[in-house]
Amino acid sequence: MKYTIEIIIDAENDLREIYRYAARNDSIEKADRLIDNIEKTIFTLETLPFRGNYPPELERIGVLEYREVFFKPYRIIYQVMKSIVYIHCILDGRKDLPDLLQSRLLR
Repeated sequence: MKYTIEIIIDAENDLREIYRYAARNDSIEKADRLIDNIEKTIFTLETLPFRGNYPPELERIGVLEYREVFFKPYRIIYQVMKSIVYIHCILDGRKDLPDLLQSRLLR
């Protein structure tokens, strides 16, 4: 079965911010490559959406409706509902994330 990928607005904003940061601090070419690789990782979820782990910060509080895959150091947080994979956020895994995950996903 092939799943549909839906990137919600928060995740689109994350991608734009990642691109701006990489372009400003490295180069436009590297920023382009980085976004391409993150998007390739996202679209692997079309066929294998349940391969991701539960984010430990959410699993500890019993929230098991979200999963994550990585394109290091970025964490791609998503939810599978029926035949749709909703990409909720793309976060830098080097940052302290518990509060951010809870505020963005548990509204």
